[in-house]
Amino acid sequence: MTDKPARPKPEWLQAHGTPWTVTRQTTVYDNPWISVTEYQTIAPTGRPALYGKVSFKNRAIGVVPLHADGTVTLVGQNRFPHVNYSWEIPEGGAPLDEDPLDGAKRELAEEVGLEAGDWRRILTMELSNSITDEICHGYLALDLTPTATAPDETEDLAIARVPFSQALDAAVAGHMPDSLTVALLLRVHHMAVKGELPADLARLVLADGRS
Repeated sequence: MTDKPARPKPEWLQAHGTPWTVTRQTTVYDNPWISVTEYQTIAPTGRPALYGKVSFKNRAIGVVPLHADGTVTLVGQNRFPHVNYSWEIPEGGAPLDEDPLDGAKRELAEEVGLEAGDWRRILTMELSNSITDEICHGYLALDLTPTATAPDETEDLAIARVPFSQALDAAVAGHMPDSLTVALLLRVHHMAVKGELPADLARLVLADGRS
């Protein structure tokens, strides 16, 4: 596996101000996937403040399965929170004590029946960091071959393989608003522009797939 290239942190990315101070905390909800904690705090401004935080018991995992012909495999499913049908990259969760790459490999196989010979971790994100501590690790999967699928018993999945540019256009137009999908497709496009992909594959990523 190849991680995204290390870049030096710019000087302006330094911390400023005073951290939050916790004076009391209470767990108000807990299940196998999340916990919700209420905090009495002192804000960075010195004022007392009530804060709630959702903590996740898994890391979020997202995978862009990019085929050698410049297509990408996507998953469609009904999502509960927004009561909508969502087209997305393959994604799921990895327990906090599991190597995130192992979780990514499992999700790719379970959801779309693919395995990859080349894995690259390309992005790490904080998701909704004003209210949760959830972290996402995003991967690019290359050198893809078929394998058996094994979706979760609550998942009714559709699969589509489309040109990368069509997927990116749909994401930035708001037709695929899932945040992992938007961010990771944009990151792969950025890699193509910056020369971080093989030249032939970069040309396919940057090509207009509507023709």
